[in-house]
Amino acid sequence: MSKSVRLPQKQRQIILALMLAPGFAFGQASNPPSFEVASIKPAEAITGAMLAAGKVHVGMAVDGARVDIGYVSLADLITLAFKLKSHQIDGPDWLKGGQRFNILAKLPEGSNKDQVPEMLQSLLAERFQLKFHRETRDLPIYALLVSKSGHKLKESLPDPEVPAGSPPGGAITLGAGEDKIQVNPRPGGATITSSASGTMKMSMDPDTRQMRLEYAKLSMDQLAGLLTRLTDRPVIDMTELRGNYQVALNLSMENLMLIARSAGLNVPLASGGAPGAASDPSGGGSVFSSVQQLGLRLESQKAPAEFLVVDRLEKMPTEN
Repeated sequence: MSKSVRLPQKQRQIILALMLAPGFAFGQASNPPSFEVASIKPAEAITGAMLAAGKVHVGMAVDGARVDIGYVSLADLITLAFKLKSHQIDGPDWLKGGQRFNILAKLPEGSNKDQVPEMLQSLLAERFQLKFHRETRDLPIYALLVSKSGHKLKESLPDPEVPAGSPPGGAITLGAGEDKIQVNPRPGGATITSSASGTMKMSMDPDTRQMRLEYAKLSMDQLAGLLTRLTDRPVIDMTELRGNYQVALNLSMENLMLIARSAGLNVPLASGGAPGAASDPSGGGSVFSSVQQLGLRLESQKAPAEFLVVDRLEKMPTEN
C-alpha cells in the first residue's frame, strides 16, 4: 500500500506555482471563432489542505470537444488567448492578482484544439468586455545567450508516458489525455510528470536550503519564461538553440517564493525582502550562477516588445 507523503506548506505552494508556470500549460483574428457554450465560475482559493489531498483544479485540459480550464486569472487568459508573455500585458493593477476562474466550455462541431486561443479571445470580448490596443515599446530585458565557451546542455530523452490508472497514494493528477499532469510528492520534494513537458524533479538540499529543479524537457523559450519569474525584468531567448534540453537549476527559497508570488499565490518572501531582488547578473545570485553552470548567460539589454494594452476589462463575467 502506498504511503502518503505530507510536505511542508511552503513546498506545497511551490509545487502549485510550478504547475502554473510556463512549461506545464498549453495576433487577434478579425473574426475569431467562439465556444458553442461556456460556463465561467469564480474559483475557490487553493489551500494547503486541498493541495495535500490532491483536490486541486488547475491548468487546461482539452478532451474531445470539452475544454476544462481551472484556477485561471484574467491575466492568464489574456496570455493564452493572444499567445503573449506575461510582461507583454499592460493593464490595471488588479489584473494579475485578481479573482481566478474555472471555465468549462464546448468546442463547436468541426473545430479543434488549435482554435482554443482564438475562442478565448471571443470569450474575453463577450463575457469580460475586453477592449485593447497594441503598442511597441523599448524595455529593459535580460537576453538569454550561450556563453563564449559554449553551452553544457544535453538534449532531452524520449518523452515518458504519464502512468495510467489510479495515481499512487498522495499523488495529484490534473487534466486528461495529452494534457495530463501527475504530481508525486516525496520527502523533501516531488516529481511532476507531463506527457507534453516530460518530467521535472524538485528536491531540497537541507544544508544549503536550496531547491534543485531538474527538467527532463525544456525549450530555451520555456527556460526564459521561467527565469522571467525570478528576475526583475523579462528574459528573452536569444540562444538560437532549438529543440528541448535537460536543465537543472539550484534556486534559493527567495527565488522560489518569487515564482509562487508571480503565480498569484499570497506567500511572503523567504527573507522578507522585496520582489525582484535578483537584479544583477554579476552579483552571484543563485539564479544567475545556475544559468552560468548551464553554459548560458544573462546579458542586460534593451529591446522592442509588442504590448497588449487593456483599455477596458470587467472584473467579473456576464451571466452564464
